[in-house]
Amino acid sequence: MRVFTSTLAIAAALAAGHASAWEATEGQPYAGQTVRVLAVTSSQFQAHEARFAEFEEATGIDVEVDYVPFPNMREALTAEMIGGGGDYDVVSIMDQWVPSLTNLIQPIGDGIAAQGTDLSDFPAAHMRHGMIDGELYGLPVRGHVQLMFYRTDLFEQAGVEVPQTWADVVTAGQAIQEATDASGIALPYGRLNGQNLMVWINLLWGHGGDLFDDAGLPIFNSDAGVMATEQYINFLTEDEIAPAGSAVFVEQDAVNSFKQGNSAMLPVWWWVSSQLTDPEQSTITADQLGFAALPTIAGSDRTTFTNTWIFGVTADSDTPEAAIEYLGWLTDPALEREVLLDPELSELVAVHLSNMRDEEVNARWGGIHAAAADALETADGIKFGDDWLRIVEVLETAISSLASGEQDDVRAVLDSAAEEIAEIRG
Repeated sequence: MRVFTSTLAIAAALAAGHASAWEATEGQPYAGQTVRVLAVTSSQFQAHEARFAEFEEATGIDVEVDYVPFPNMREALTAEMIGGGGDYDVVSIMDQWVPSLTNLIQPIGDGIAAQGTDLSDFPAAHMRHGMIDGELYGLPVRGHVQLMFYRTDLFEQAGVEVPQTWADVVTAGQAIQEATDASGIALPYGRLNGQNLMVWINLLWGHGGDLFDDAGLPIFNSDAGVMATEQYINFLTEDEIAPAGSAVFVEQDAVNSFKQGNSAMLPVWWWVSSQLTDPEQSTITADQLGFAALPTIAGSDRTTFTNTWIFGVTADSDTPEAAIEYLGWLTDPALEREVLLDPELSELVAVHLSNMRDEEVNARWGGIHAAAADALETADGIKFGDDWLRIVEVLETAISSLASGEQDDVRAVLDSAAEEIAEIRG
């Protein structure tokens, strides 16, 4: 597998040392207590569970975990909150759900500080979702970033370099289309859970814009928003580097286009990488797959849309101190590193910058973590509200209508969407 990373990221990876390991509170003050955990089903979390014996021996605390499939997780968390809690001491919450579940969890800042947890090792884009009104309520344990995956053989055939900017994407995409049978880049423009927003938002940030101002009011209909939207739509319409039919593509359609050899580039979540070279579902070999941090708007910082799962202590936990002790162990970078390097596992997810820059981690995973760190170094992330799902529906409808040709006045469409969202936010 060939990879591309910046000189800065490589230097950081080589220079980074290993984070110090977690240590249990002296004297086992919580021995005999049980921490009950409600977690979304994930092989990463099951890898942690396989290591509970280490924590239980060091602390005397027993840990019990119930797993809930992702489609049912929000309902389970809501039921726990409405029911007054008490069933669980620690819960996992996806970033978009945190604002509507704040009553479920309690501040943990003092306890986590006593654990010696280095909060600066978490990227700001992940860390922000554990902060509520300036207080720490949760710590990131699972997080995803977007990367640009690309076909190394098609790039070589077309004689182009890996794009550093989105303008370079157009140049490379057009050259690849002239030299090969593949489209330049696979992108989603159809409506499904806001999937057509995830690249668009990076363009918005790159042009100096944002979704909302400090008061939470929409500002994506600014000049920056218009430029970002025109650029995103033009990949499909004027530049013609996206596959025909992309106006109705959702994320999996874009992924399939890449896997089937029909597109040369794919900006998508890093966890998708295992699919891209799986011989049972892809025509691409490991030697044909490269990846890099997402391109930028020339002169702007790198950005990435992120997805973050935080773990917090429930407001009605019977054992909050033991729960915080468990969080100290769970968020130890040494535990994460052990899972990343376990030859029996294929777990690439990391939320600690020290591990993303780690030489051995990058050697095992071909440099994908250094590419992620490169993007996360300057990524800010989104401030979600409890009205986010309604906002997504408005925004993805706007993008879809422009991609399909149903609408063609970008500023008018954005103004209308901003007005509707302002009404939602009241």
